[in-house]
Amino acid sequence: MGHGASRLRRVVREVAKFGAVGGAGVLVNLLVFNLVRHTTDLQVVRASVIATVVAIVFNYVGFRYFTYRDRDKSRRTREMTLFLLFSAIGLVIENGVLYLATYGFGWNTPLQNNVFKFLGIGIATLFRFWSYRSWVFRALPAREPAPGTRTEPAGHEKTKQQVP
Repeated sequence: MGHGASRLRRVVREVAKFGAVGGAGVLVNLLVFNLVRHTTDLQVVRASVIATVVAIVFNYVGFRYFTYRDRDKSRRTREMTLFLLFSAIGLVIENGVLYLATYGFGWNTPLQNNVFKFLGIGIATLFRFWSYRSWVFRALPAREPAPGTRTEPAGHEKTKQQVP
């Protein structure tokens, strides 16, 4: 297999890890949302914002220490600032969908709230995946081969040979 297949495997593995953390984050988000909605008198979007913030904290820990644990950790302040910025944009996307459904169209039953909360999460997730992998959890630069070695195309048993 060539370099393209190796890259594809890495992206598939990254998407799977992102999906695992994100899936758990969706559950946290929906559980907190429904808990707040059923135990307080907060309006639907306010309850949703609280749930989204809890999920953002949960997701940061999962992404930093599981999905992107091998990524650059040297600029943690920059990473957290960008993570919070892009998470806030995702929060607006997610809760904007719920706001529009609830207050724009009057769809305000518990089932409708959950459907549009979930839809908002899905749309915001596409943005978050792109922004987190592109800007927040940056890949480390590729390592250069040691001087005096050359690399063979993928698939060969020997991947490095000493240059005579």
